[in-house]
Amino acid sequence: MIDILLKYMSDFTLISEDEQQAISESLRIDKYNKGKWLLRQGEPSAIKCYFVLKGCVRQFFIDESGKEVTSNFFTEEQAIPISNEKTHGDFSNYSLVCVEDCILVVGDIDSENMMFNKYPQLEVMIRKMMEINLGEMQAQFGEFINSSPEERYKSVLRKRPQLIDRVPQHHFASYLGITPESLSRIKKRIKKNKF
Repeated sequence: MIDILLKYMSDFTLISEDEQQAISESLRIDKYNKGKWLLRQGEPSAIKCYFVLKGCVRQFFIDESGKEVTSNFFTEEQAIPISNEKTHGDFSNYSLVCVEDCILVVGDIDSENMMFNKYPQLEVMIRKMMEINLGEMQAQFGEFINSSPEERYKSVLRKRPQLIDRVPQHHFASYLGITPESLSRIKKRIKKNKF
């Protein structure tokens, strides 16, 4: 598992192998079972972040009508930012729950600042990682708003095909902004048109 993180550090920084090893040894890596809540909507936001080494985490919120709305899935090599120092003490607008058994790197502001002081290139890596994540989320959001549910489904088929089999279909339908029945119709239509 730590190989994923070491590869990530090599791709985004000039940190030496010795420093990479020291950083990886000082990181907190926790295992979470499927169904484990990392954060609940309405609870005080923790100043934490996660990096997925293995597994899938669902982000969702309960809307005003009481309906669960899935807003994202985080899988291998993706960061899950929760909050920062400016929002400490605020209440979370969403929940995070493990959809699969997960292995996550767990970070907090205090340990992060200490690591940044000791390894300045680590801060560069985190910044680059967050810029990439933000860019991907903005592109995904723009694409989702300007596309039909079928186009959204096809986009996921192209970009994250493994997601379709990894998450419950009712959560996946919510992520696409449709009902499970509509998702079934879209899948049938696409399957029929392939032959």
